[in-house]
Amino acid sequence: MESSNRTTIADLVAERWDDHRPGLWCGERVLTHHEVAAGAAARAELLADLLPTGAHIGVLLDNTPEFPMWLSAAALARVAVVGVNPTRRGPELARDILHTECRILVTERAHLPLLTGLGLPWGSRRASSVEHGGLCLLVTDSPEYDDLLAPYAGARPDPSRAEPADRLLLYFTSGSTGAPKAALCSQGRLAAAGRTLADQFAVRPDDVHYVCMPMFHGNAVIADWAPALAAGAGVALRPRFSASRFLADVRRYGATYFTYVGRAVQYVLATEERPDDRDNPLRLGFGTEAGAVDAAAFERRFGVRLVEGYGSSEGGAAIQWRPGTPHGAVGPATPGLVVLHPRTHEECPPAVLDLSGRLLNGDEAIGELVNRGPSPFEGYWRNPAAEAERRHDGGYWTGDLFYRDADGFLYFAGRADDRLRVDGENLAAAMIENILARYEGAVAVAVYAVPDPVTGDQVMAAVAGDFEPRAFAAFLHAQPDLGTKMAPRFVRVVRDMPVTATNKIHRAALRREGFACADPVWWRPPGEDGYRRLTGEDRGGLVAEYREHGREGLLSG
Repeated sequence: MESSNRTTIADLVAERWDDHRPGLWCGERVLTHHEVAAGAAARAELLADLLPTGAHIGVLLDNTPEFPMWLSAAALARVAVVGVNPTRRGPELARDILHTECRILVTERAHLPLLTGLGLPWGSRRASSVEHGGLCLLVTDSPEYDDLLAPYAGARPDPSRAEPADRLLLYFTSGSTGAPKAALCSQGRLAAAGRTLADQFAVRPDDVHYVCMPMFHGNAVIADWAPALAAGAGVALRPRFSASRFLADVRRYGATYFTYVGRAVQYVLATEERPDDRDNPLRLGFGTEAGAVDAAAFERRFGVRLVEGYGSSEGGAAIQWRPGTPHGAVGPATPGLVVLHPRTHEECPPAVLDLSGRLLNGDEAIGELVNRGPSPFEGYWRNPAAEAERRHDGGYWTGDLFYRDADGFLYFAGRADDRLRVDGENLAAAMIENILARYEGAVAVAVYAVPDPVTGDQVMAAVAGDFEPRAFAAFLHAQPDLGTKMAPRFVRVVRDMPVTATNKIHRAALRREGFACADPVWWRPPGEDGYRRLTGEDRGGLVAEYREHGREGLLSG
């Protein structure tokens, strides 16, 4: 075996050969580590017959055993997997497949209707169709698929040809703002990330990682599957995230570790509380965007610590939690990580926090996190403009807002795209969300900008849960860290928060609809302290005001 910095995913897959412990669970199906490695080897030999080194295969699957086997097979065959998002539709889905130049598309019967009418250049399952540019379709739950794999059943994994620099993943950013970009990840970077997380969290071979986030996204593969593979731990798959099945699955599989993104933790907390919730085998959850309030509630209810980490999807910057990290912080700033003002590009001053940890100088302390040190960012697939947005002025610009305290600890403050400018003051949506999340009736909260009729933005919030306008106004008045510009002008009351496929709030959809939506909207007219229901007459008056100032066109953005 080569030294750790030369390890490939193919090496880690081959290490599981002859390991006959249970290693992969999905529903009633259980496979040993050896069976997974053998399945990967068979698929790798098929790929070797169909594709040249460096080609791309699209994987349009839920979290089934086929997904990790195709990831492993791609590593052995030195080809790359494109995680295809099954929530995409029509031209957007076709664009993802064509843009990444997939030669094979692996899917299941449930997703075949998504491919109808896309105008994709289908070939057949014959090697000649791939060689001549046709797109080969493999349907994993079909007799033809079993017949195709049968000749390769005796294959053994051979990692000797794989190199750390081999491209292994093309995974799309969430797409909550604009067209998704396909970030690149090599075998060496994925293996190193797996080793690092396995060491950081002391992952053992007898651990079981619960993978309930979608494997077409980087979180599930990099932060959940890869450390399990690196440590020889087991993996339990949930085809699609289910808050109601979360605890039952954890107990059923003996899961000790899971990852989360977006609002997944909030959804689990919204399930009915039971007296035996703490009776579970989990020892750790790792993810991002749970929020300090929900993380504390999760630990109280389930007895499980959530570690909020940070790593940009593209790998350009990372922050690791360490003992002594203050409540609410992600971790310490390592050499090269700085928080820069978005316009001046100068370093922001340290945050001023009160005794309860609330930020008092957000306008000047919040800036974009930039990595001026070495960066493992490997670029985007055929998107130099997007790469230029990340790499410029001597650093990797994450697109994420942070602030840094006097001791050098970093706190997440939202996406740069989620910054609002109200009456000349810059605000971060995440900071307002953290305050509104304290409202007793709120199950979930999202804050976003809507255009001001004259200039800049106004604050709008979507609230899922119980909303009572007088109680909400009283709550706002009682919050000592709610700045004078932070109180929402509009409050949209939703039954379910719109989210992307990775459970991140779909702010682009919320911004696009603004206050002209089907849900009830409450608003605070200028000069008033309280909230009242927004009527059709109110909407008409607002639109006329926008029109008067030449800003009506912004209402559709």
